[in-house]
This record gives sequence, structure tokens and C-alpha cells, in this order.
Amino acid sequence: MINKKPIGLFDSGIGGTSIWREVHTLMPNENTIYLADSKNAPYGLKSKDEIIALSCKNTEFLLENNCKIIVVACNTATTNAIKELRAKYDVPFIGIEPAIKPAALQSKTQTIGILATKGTLNSELFHKNVSNHPDVKIIEQIGHGLVQLIENGDMDSAEMEDLLKSYLNPMVEKNIDYLVLGCSHYPYLIPQIQKIIPPHIKIIDSGEAVAKQTQKILEQNHLLNHSNEKSSQIFYTNSEPEVLKTILGNRETVIYKNF
Repeated sequence: MINKKPIGLFDSGIGGTSIWREVHTLMPNENTIYLADSKNAPYGLKSKDEIIALSCKNTEFLLENNCKIIVVACNTATTNAIKELRAKYDVPFIGIEPAIKPAALQSKTQTIGILATKGTLNSELFHKNVSNHPDVKIIEQIGHGLVQLIENGDMDSAEMEDLLKSYLNPMVEKNIDYLVLGCSHYPYLIPQIQKIIPPHIKIIDSGEAVAKQTQKILEQNHLLNHSNEKSSQIFYTNSEPEVLKTILGNRETVIYKNF
């Protein structure tokens, strides 16, 4: 069976393209539509009600564009809104959560660090996941300002380096051996992070696991696209499209839309 309907993905900006890359790499035949709600970034500073409202708006845009499954490519939206989305809309949803479990299970020092937004770290779902690992010390750090700098294309700035050092060095001093990136924007900072932390500290993000789960749910629901036709990758943004074009390598279709 061939289902050519697109996979929909949304994030509070360009960060979820790190998830899109993993999805596209694993399933290159699938058509995708990505929605970057950069005008409202970051979600991590908004209330739960605001995050739910924005997530519903994004979902409805993707459903209007005939998406067969929706990947909530945003930790903050997942941890605050996915329960409501699943109750409201009759379409499969894939969420993204900080990869605490693999880090906690593999840690030798029994101490892991997590860099995430305020909205993720304050969420009920996050605290539930943390409570599953009472024997592991989890050092939480809000990444104040990181998303804004990424959205502005300032990933290699001195300000970014100073912020990362102020967040990461205290974790290193507390003997973490795993660093969990709890925001889909943060994988784009891995080169900068690796310059700051010792090489023995492993960095974990959720991208590959999310792609595999998306493929699994599509398969279970008989929604996979087995066509050999060239797939279509479309990106919508409600902010300056140049940063998104740059991060994608100017290869994909980027459309500005004031939604």
C-alpha cells in the first residue's frame, strides 16, 4: 500500500529541523511538511495554556495540509501539550522527550546533566520521567537565551560561547558523564558544546529515537509511502526565512507564511 500523504512536523522555530533530518534520513521516500513557529519562539517561557493553544494551531495547519501523522518536534510542546493533542485530534502523534532513560541507565558516575527549556523542566511529564530514576543524580539547567541566539543565526557568537560555558562548567564540576539535550534546537550546538566539556562526557539527544518511533507507528497503521518517486520536503516559517534556509543548506523549499 502506498500512502503519499506527508508527515507533518512542528516546532517553536528552526530547532525541530534536527528531528526532521533524522526522519528524512531514515525514510527518504516520505513527503514531509515542517512548520517553524519562530514568531512565537521560545515556547519554553510561555504558560501551559499558551503552549497548548499554539500546538493546536500548528496541528490544525498541518492537518489542513493533509498530514497523516504529526511529529511534535519540540520538547516543550510535547511535555506540556501532547496529551491534549491526542485527545482532540484523530491522527497519530509522535512526541519528543529528553532522553533521560538511556543516560540514566548507562551512567557510570550516576550523575547526568540535562540542558533544557524552563517549560520542559517544569512540566509534569518531565518530573514523572525523573522520578523513574531515583538512584541517579540529575543536574538540571535551563538554557536561558540559547533558542533566541539559534533563531537569530548566532550559534558561533561569543555570547553563545559564554552562555554555554556558564551552563556546562558547573555540570562538569559535579562529575556528569552524560549530557542530555532536552530541546530540539540544542543539537545544532553540539560542536560548540564539545569544545567546552571533556571528551568522556557523552551527549544524547532524541532525534534518532523519534525517527524510529515515527517509522514504527506509520508501519503499524499501514501509512508508509512505498513509492519510489522523489519525495517532497516543504518548510513553512512565520519569521525571517533566511536562517531556516541557511540551516537547511538552501536545498529545500522554504515558504514564508504569516500564520
